[in-house]
Amino acid sequence: MSEDSFDPRAVRLSKLEALRARGVNPYEPTNFKATVLSGEVHDHFAEWDGKLVRMAGRVMAIRTHGRAMFLDLVDQQGKIQCHLREDVVGEAAFELTEFMDLGDILGVEGTVFKTRRGEITVEVRHYQFLSKSLQDLPDKRHGLTNVDLRYRQRYVDLLVNPEVREVFSIRTRTLTFIRRFLAERDFVEMETPVLLPIAGGTEARPFVTHHNALDMTLYLRIALELHLKRLIVGGFDRVYEIGRVFRNEGISTRHNPEFTMLELYQAYTDYQGMMELVESLLSYLVHQIKGSLQFEYQGQRLDFTPPFDRVDMVERLFEKTGVRWESIVSTQDAHRLARDLGVAVDSRFDRTQVMDKITGQVVEPDLVQPTFLWHHPVDISPLAKRDPKALNLAERFELFVAGHELANAFSELNDPLDQRERFLRQQEQRRQGNEEVPPLDEDFLNALEHGMPPTGGLGVGIDRLVMLLTNSSSIRDVILFPTMRPLTPGSTFES
Repeated sequence: MSEDSFDPRAVRLSKLEALRARGVNPYEPTNFKATVLSGEVHDHFAEWDGKLVRMAGRVMAIRTHGRAMFLDLVDQQGKIQCHLREDVVGEAAFELTEFMDLGDILGVEGTVFKTRRGEITVEVRHYQFLSKSLQDLPDKRHGLTNVDLRYRQRYVDLLVNPEVREVFSIRTRTLTFIRRFLAERDFVEMETPVLLPIAGGTEARPFVTHHNALDMTLYLRIALELHLKRLIVGGFDRVYEIGRVFRNEGISTRHNPEFTMLELYQAYTDYQGMMELVESLLSYLVHQIKGSLQFEYQGQRLDFTPPFDRVDMVERLFEKTGVRWESIVSTQDAHRLARDLGVAVDSRFDRTQVMDKITGQVVEPDLVQPTFLWHHPVDISPLAKRDPKALNLAERFELFVAGHELANAFSELNDPLDQRERFLRQQEQRRQGNEEVPPLDEDFLNALEHGMPPTGGLGVGIDRLVMLLTNSSSIRDVILFPTMRPLTPGSTFES
């Protein structure tokens, strides 16, 4: 057989058939009761030395030495070396190792010892095939390096790249610590609808679907906000949700069509209270995950020691451009300013959208250390209370780290008449073709008219937070199965 015609899967299938011919079906076992994981044996060797153990995992290395062999067996905690000798496992069992491949899943039983080289090892007395891999694993030396293929076949990525498993271990621990932190402060975790008749809470284009039985159009939620506020109206004083939200927008290193948000709402506090909560939450999280309040992210040294810096949005924009936000009164003026500053914007953007884009280009990239950008204009903050000392500004902040937004918070607007006026102004943008403006939500306004206490609200992008904690440069690195463009016929990866 020529090298070009070599078919690794066919070879593995022939080994599967050889096992079955010898009365061994590697897919037959329904369970295997392991007594210990690899990490426990490595961490507490003295307790396990000489003890009989049962362990299960995937074969990730095979080294043969005549009538003996060493295997690297990998489980969820790491790797353990296994030693198989013909005179221990028996001739018939040892002969079956001829049909063993990298990627096969085994259960082993044996005693723990250390080799002369000091390697903690299991001297196998019995072993069992628990599953056979019919696909070759990537080359051990080079691993799975094709980035596109890593995202498409995350299961292989996790198998061969331990650092990827660590990223998602950190993601899981981050969510655990967030829930623990909030539970200690009497927040109650809630679950709100994913399918909605109106997708509101922010400006974004939703995904649209249809419910056949009710014959109605429904939307995947673009935010968690409006239903959680309804719960505040209903008498819960501290609520939160960690959930998936969906926005029918572009894909980038910071954007995926579905992503995870933490949103929380606390009655009888304001955006200043949310600042204190964010500082406490993030300093706690960073210390739990990193062991320190300082760490490196993409070559930048970040320090999460409270208090975080505070930057006035309108004043910083004036410092950078010499132009006052309020002096730009028309869409035409805004587009002219964008051209003068070299900021590319969509020609369909209105005044507020252009000004928000300009701020994103000239102010936000300089906010490297954890920084609260606050005092946003009311016209880009439709759900936030006005600052009583400056009615054109909102009691709102965004948290920026390494030049990117991580969190957004308000003193929540609880005046139903003011809220209705702002929603109606948004509807004018919708009539002019802005598909990201949600329809008027009369039920939410009705909830506000029943009375909502003064409330502080906060949203945190979980994926971006995990990017920071794992030094990841792309959101796809922290989402297990990111959205990908379908492969073209005959291709193996996206060009």
